[in-house]
Amino acid sequence: MRHTPLLLALPLALALAACGRDDAASDAAVLPDAQAAHAFSADITADDFDELVKTLASDEFGGRAPGTDGEEKTVEYIRAQFERIGLQPGGDNDGWYQTVPMIETTADPSTVLKLTTGAGARDLAFGDDMVIGTRTGQTDVNVADSELVFVGYGVDAPEQNWNDYAGLDVTGKTVVILVNDPGFHAQDATLFGGERMTYYGRWTYKFEEAARKGAAAALIIHDTPGASYGWDVVKNSWSGAQFDLRAEDDPEPRLPAQGWITGEVATQLFADAGLDLNEQIKAANTRGFKPVPLEATVSFDLKSTIAEKSSRNVVGILPGTETPDEAVLYLAHWDHLGTHEGDGEDLIYNGAIDNATGVAGIIEIAEKFATTEPKPKRSLVFLAVTLEESGLLGSKYYVAQPSIDLARTVGVINLDAMSVAGPSRDFVVTGLGNSEMEDILKTFADAQNRSLVEESNPAGGFYFRSDHFNFVKAGVPALYAKGGNDLVDGGAAAGQAAIDDYAKRYHQPSDEYNPDWNLEGVVQDLEALYGVGRVLVDDTTRWPNWYEGNAFKATRDAQRAEAGGAP
Repeated sequence: MRHTPLLLALPLALALAACGRDDAASDAAVLPDAQAAHAFSADITADDFDELVKTLASDEFGGRAPGTDGEEKTVEYIRAQFERIGLQPGGDNDGWYQTVPMIETTADPSTVLKLTTGAGARDLAFGDDMVIGTRTGQTDVNVADSELVFVGYGVDAPEQNWNDYAGLDVTGKTVVILVNDPGFHAQDATLFGGERMTYYGRWTYKFEEAARKGAAAALIIHDTPGASYGWDVVKNSWSGAQFDLRAEDDPEPRLPAQGWITGEVATQLFADAGLDLNEQIKAANTRGFKPVPLEATVSFDLKSTIAEKSSRNVVGILPGTETPDEAVLYLAHWDHLGTHEGDGEDLIYNGAIDNATGVAGIIEIAEKFATTEPKPKRSLVFLAVTLEESGLLGSKYYVAQPSIDLARTVGVINLDAMSVAGPSRDFVVTGLGNSEMEDILKTFADAQNRSLVEESNPAGGFYFRSDHFNFVKAGVPALYAKGGNDLVDGGAAAGQAAIDDYAKRYHQPSDEYNPDWNLEGVVQDLEALYGVGRVLVDDTTRWPNWYEGNAFKATRDAQRAEAGGAP
């Protein structure tokens, strides 16, 4: 595989048939000979995990982009593994797949944002200065001379007595917003989560809130600490084909246009308005902040190529022996960024860690459940979802149309970007302190002489950035945990080195399979996560809930009460 720094559009590849395909299609066109010859163990093993990741992250799968030949190979491969293990199909029409209708939108990369200030006009280039897109399904979105208004963090949170839109009518205006949430940049623990991001800090929330307020467009100011990733990640993720659910499948509001600007662009924009960006950030972290007109306008003609396509979740079920209408769900996303083309070279974004490791993990756990006695009393759902990289869309669609009712889904365990750095003395629980699922995990961590710790960068809001969060918003307790950073071999220093190394590979072509990974730790992680599910499927009286004070507990309590069960 050849690497260059040039990052261009995902290909507009074949549209997938939404319905009626033959789930029993031959694996011959999908499985490499080596994979077909691999003898899988009934237990969770490093060899099996390695084989699964190596296959899913191979160049043959082309980076697993939705709507491409790589998707076809990927979902067929996962289906074949589920079928080999002995799971039952849990998708549409008693098949293995749940079809996810989607809209593919590719913004014209020659799009220019024209900023007009008292200092004159300036053209912002797509990719270098800004990124922008639309979720409307429209091929042409025009915004002319829209007034720019700085709305701080773009938060309206009545329970926090906080409204960045207070007294402002944003109809026809373009709002400029800080990433993360109040308290982060000021390091003020009394504001929202302080250093720890809340859902109000997620860029998805900010765009939804701007749409609810009626804005013409929204632009988020990028800064690396606040976003927890550099501008290249923004540029890569927003360039090329972007996927969305159809508007009728998504109840959340949508803006005509939304995007990001670099910190450098923002600094100059504020300076042209006679303002200091750093001073405005400080003001935005103060309760009672008022929106600030920037004495500037923005204009653009955003042209996009639109295509209606579909992608697929893969759903396998191991039916329970006593209460099959209740389930524990294991979750991983199979999609990644596909193959980018430019300068005659193909750049394959193999997505080995993100997230071939998670898919391999749920397959390994599924096989152990399917071959271990006693058979589970509750059902198990193993869900490999699409379109995570496009905004958690595959899991959002499943939550709207679940195979087993969410009120009877006992809990969700998400596997995303597993640690391959070796065994650790700690176990990272992203969003530590949320639910009683953690109490169960602790028993298994204790048995492995490991401690539960929060993520190293709570400001990154990772609990809101993976597929389990769609279940969380619907009330279902969810656990997102993986290997820690205090490595048995090398301690915290070695763990930090592994984190730093992966940060360089995240959403880059260099996220590739490595035969030298130390998989001893991931086996421990999978055994512990298997153990959590084992407790929940064997004890049909157990319904873990959110801890008191959690924002989602009321939703779960009402959900369980409506289903006729205790919280």
